[in-house]
Amino acid sequence: MRIFLVDDDPFFGEMLKYHLQLNPDYEVFLYNTAKDCLSELYRNPDIICIDFGLPDIQGDELFKQIKNVYPDLPIIVISGQENISVAINFLKQGAKDYIVKNEHTKELLWSSIIRLKENISLKQEVEDLKEELEKKYSFEKTIIGQSDSLKAIFSKISKALNSNINVSVTGETGTGKEVVAKAIHFNSTRKSKPFVAVNMAAIPKDLMESEFFGHEKGAFTGANDRSIGKFEQANGGTIFLDEIAELDFNLQSKLLRALQEREIVRVGGTQKIKLDIRLIIATHKDLASEVKKGNFREDLYYRIVGLPIALPPLRDRDQDVLILAKYFIDSFCKENKVKPLNLSSDAKKKLLKYSFPGNVRELKSVIDLACVMAEGNEIEADDINFYHLEKDSETFFTGHKTLKQYTTDIILHFLKKNNNDVIKTAKILDIGKSTVYNVINSVSKTN
Repeated sequence: MRIFLVDDDPFFGEMLKYHLQLNPDYEVFLYNTAKDCLSELYRNPDIICIDFGLPDIQGDELFKQIKNVYPDLPIIVISGQENISVAINFLKQGAKDYIVKNEHTKELLWSSIIRLKENISLKQEVEDLKEELEKKYSFEKTIIGQSDSLKAIFSKISKALNSNINVSVTGETGTGKEVVAKAIHFNSTRKSKPFVAVNMAAIPKDLMESEFFGHEKGAFTGANDRSIGKFEQANGGTIFLDEIAELDFNLQSKLLRALQEREIVRVGGTQKIKLDIRLIIATHKDLASEVKKGNFREDLYYRIVGLPIALPPLRDRDQDVLILAKYFIDSFCKENKVKPLNLSSDAKKKLLKYSFPGNVRELKSVIDLACVMAEGNEIEADDINFYHLEKDSETFFTGHKTLKQYTTDIILHFLKKNNNDVIKTAKILDIGKSTVYNVINSVSKTN
C-alpha cells in the first residue's frame, strides 16, 4: 500500500508518516508542497492524504488536479479548518474522508486508511475476477478441439470440479497445462477467489522458500519489509505449481509439511497461518521416474498426484490442428483489426503433415506469422513456416532396419497412440487383428 502525505507542517507530517509506517505493509512518501506531490504521481500511489492549507496552492485546487489525472484515486483531506461547508464540499467532490487536525488525527487517519485498504482490495479482487470471467473459462472456449483424446480430458476435468482433490497435469511443453488448471479453477466453487500460478523453474533456489511461504521483516539480509508468499496469496483459491519436478529437494519436505498440516509459517516468523487451497501441479517430466531416480520425494509424490490428467501432444489430436488453426486465425484478425483469412487446402495439408514438437504454443506462433505473410484472403502453404526440424524419435525411417522391423515399429506406435486398443489400431492401419497380436506376442517374448 503506497501512501502519499502532503503537509506543509514538517513536524506534523513526520508524526503522521512515522505513525503510518508502524504498519510494515505501508510505504509512505511525505511532501511539503502540492508541486512536489504532483511531480511524483508517476509512482502510482494507492491513497493520497492532502492538507487543505498548502504554501503554493490550496488543497481544493490540488484535489482537482489529482482527480483530473486519476479520477478513481482515493483522497483523504486533512485540515485545520472545522468549517462544515468546506468538509461537505470536499466530500461532494469525491473525497473519501475529511479529518480535522487535532490530537485524534493520527488515530482517525489510521482507521480511515484501513477502511480504504479493505475497499481497494475488494475492488481489485472483483476486477481480477471480471477480467478472468470475461475470457469465459468454459471448457469449450478455452480448450479448443473435438478429438477423442481431448474429450477424455474434458471428462476428467468435470470430475475434478466436484471435489477439492489435488490435480496433477502432465504433458509435453506447450500442450496447455496452465489452460487446464485455469479451466478447473474458474469452473469450480473457488472461482471468486485467487488463482496464483508459480513457475518453479523461474525461481532461484535460495529464494524459493520465501516465495512460497513469505517472510517477516529482518528475516534475512535484504528483507526490509514483510512479504506475503504465494500460498498465503492463494488462500481460499487455487495455487498452480508449474514444473513441480524442478522443486529443490530440500524444500520438498517443507512443502509436504505445509500440505499435510494445511498451514504455513513465514520465514523468520512464528505465527501459524491456516491454509484453505486447491493444489494443481504440472510437469512435462515423468514424476514417477523422478522418484525412482531419487530426485523427488516419494511421500510428496503420493500427496500431490491426486487426479492425474495427461494432456496429449498436438500430433495425437487428429483434426484438432485445423480447428485450433482456425481459432488462432480468427483471434489474430480480430486483435489486429484486419480482414478475415482462411486456410487454403494446401495449407491445411501442410499443417496436418507436421508433428508440432512445440505443440499448441508452436502452432499459434506459426499461424500468427502466416497471417502476417498472407497476401490475399487465404493463407497459402508457402505462408506457413515451421521453426523446428522433425525430431528423430518422431520419424520411423531412420537407421538401417528390415521391413519387418519397420512394420513392428509402426504397429507399436499406433498401439501406444490408441491406448493399446488392438481393434482400433487394426482398423486404422487396415490390417488384421491377428497381425497386431502377433507383434505384441513377439515383443513380449523378446522382453
